[in-house]
Amino acid sequence: MAYWLFKSEPSTWGWDDQVAKGDTGEEWDGVRNYQARNFMREMAKGDLGFFYHSQGERAIVGIVEVIAEAHQDSSTDDDRWECVDIKAVRPFETPVTLDDIKSDGRFDDMPLVKSPRLSVQPVTAEQWQQICAMGNTEA
Repeated sequence: MAYWLFKSEPSTWGWDDQVAKGDTGEEWDGVRNYQARNFMREMAKGDLGFFYHSQGERAIVGIVEVIAEAHQDSSTDDDRWECVDIKAVRPFETPVTLDDIKSDGRFDDMPLVKSPRLSVQPVTAEQWQQICAMGNTEA
């Protein structure tokens, strides 16, 4: 299993929107960055990801699961763009903010710190465990 982070602007698509989709989940569409798209191509069904609210909140607020591997993004006819489908698994007991992550030296190499604009990014198993613990949430 691999771990990921999915960033979204809560005013466009937030945790509550994801939860409302239930087990059917939702396409993680609209990604127009080659590196982020390539990360989605690496994802396997059952992989887990952090759901991150960008902009004002800037915090990890929940855990999602990849329920469909990379396929054509239905929001465009351009076949260069693919996406995965994800569903909400559980919220974080305590959101983990970007400031929390940046102030903790264990995450200096994390893409969220080094490449903050990237909307889909990998998370190591160690980072996954540590951030779940920070959020008082079962890994």
